[in-house]
Amino acid sequence: MFIFHCSNDLIWGAKMIQCKDCELCEAGPDGKRIFRCDPFSNIKEAECIAKWQLIRLDMLLATYQGMVKWYGKLAPLQDKIFKYMQREINELEESDRWKIESEEEKETKEKEGEEEEEEDEFGPA
Repeated sequence: MFIFHCSNDLIWGAKMIQCKDCELCEAGPDGKRIFRCDPFSNIKEAECIAKWQLIRLDMLLATYQGMVKWYGKLAPLQDKIFKYMQREINELEESDRWKIESEEEKETKEKEGEEEEEEDEFGPA
């Protein structure tokens, strides 16, 4: 609905209705506005879509800020978990080191034994 006024409004065109004057806007008990408009079915003016987009962007921003705040609270716990897991991994590697060392020792002994056998067959080099 367009409302025309005399004076400077003729230069700029029609004045749009304000959300507070629209029947699709209600004031909640805490004073916040509740918008009943839907951009797909009952928008009054073209500018309402732009306002609706701004409202949605504001909601997305508020959600993102809440998520960042929540991640900030989780960061110390996450660091503790990473340190604990790293310590556990290091302890497991340390406890399994004797297996790896004994296998390496066997391999080196086998290699030394093969080298000695080669020297015995063909004599000293």
